Amino acid sequence: MKITIGVMGSASDGGEGLPGHTLREKASALGRSLAGRDIVLITGATTGIVYLVGKSAQVSGVFHVGVSPATSQGEHVARYQLPTDACDLIVYTGFGLKGRNVVLVRSCEIVIFIAGAMGSLNEFSIAHDEGKVIGCLTGTGGVADEADYILQKFSTETGTNVIKNHHPEQLLDACLTALRPDDRMLPPQP
Repeated sequence: MKITIGVMGSASDGGEGLPGHTLREKASALGRSLAGRDIVLITGATTGIVYLVGKSAQVSGVFHVGVSPATSQGEHVARYQLPTDACDLIVYTGFGLKGRNVVLVRSCEIVIFIAGAMGSLNEFSIAHDEGKVIGCLTGTGGVADEADYILQKFSTETGTNVIKNHHPEQLLDACLTALRPDDRMLPPQP
């Protein structure tokens, strides 16, 4: 069974200028680095930096599942104004953005953050509470760079392993290494 890796973060594209360009390059590199691994990518089927990761991964041959807040493709596009072209499969939860976040995080064995604001903070707290392996692509801003502060101020022990690295490939390697057999969502063997 393939490992499920969720990528969560900024739904904006990073803006204009060098900081935005660098963030977009890191997002594309993260997506490409998922290729050639025995994984399925899961995202919130959203826009911005997460879209770039998903599209880069999909183009590189990674199977990409999007988890939508909407009840249907029509609502996904019209109400939430979210794209459909970066995903191979979209699951329509009908749970809205916050409800979608719970389904999204629980569907992943590893959760990686790139940048991210309040919605990502919600996903980070869910991943922490669920004891997930969490990767933070540092140097991208937002939740990914503030994990130490968040954990220092608000953390309780949940068994979560938070890994930080500025290089996408190294971050993925460290997260995959940290995934314990009991973290895997495999059915019991007879």
